[in-house]
Amino acid sequence: MSAALLDRRDVVARLLADRRDLLVVSGLGSATYDCAAAGDDPRNFYLWGAMGGTAALALGLALAQPTKPVLGITGDGDLLMGLGTLTTIGAQAPANLSIIVLDNEVYGETGEQPTATAHGTDLTAVARACRLNAVDEVADMAGVEALAARLHAGDGPLFANIKIAPGNPEKVLPARDGAYLRDRFRGAVLGDAA
Repeated sequence: MSAALLDRRDVVARLLADRRDLLVVSGLGSATYDCAAAGDDPRNFYLWGAMGGTAALALGLALAQPTKPVLGITGDGDLLMGLGTLTTIGAQAPANLSIIVLDNEVYGETGEQPTATAHGTDLTAVARACRLNAVDEVADMAGVEALAARLHAGDGPLFANIKIAPGNPEKVLPARDGAYLRDRFRGAVLGDAA
């Protein structure tokens, strides 16, 4: 890991500070806790127990709602489990989709075991090979600020791998009821048409 690592909560709070109509799919565990800590919102779809599914669900949402910006925000372990989804994202090329990985190089939810990124797997290079518009490593909050501004630009599919400090801040637990979350999200996206 590099010497100066970003704080995951600060990164997510900044990414969601000016969300406007941004729809968010968060990966299980820490990414969901981070999104909830930044402010629970009906336009957040929290994945519980669906490791490897964040990018795929975000892709489906982006294709179904092409006029709305969609952010899939997850950890390195989740993306590594569903890595093949990047090929489909590249092939479909939804301009409204952004995938951001909070990469602490460990499986934080299961005991801090090293992930493949700790052993040299370069997720940014993989995303580029899959034809995503991958940004160079974001190493400071100015880079996070620039990334946040791009979430609404429609120049996706956008990909960013952000190296963050390991550790597990206090959990901020949003609702865990799948039917409730589905209905709440559907209502926020479709309004009266839901």
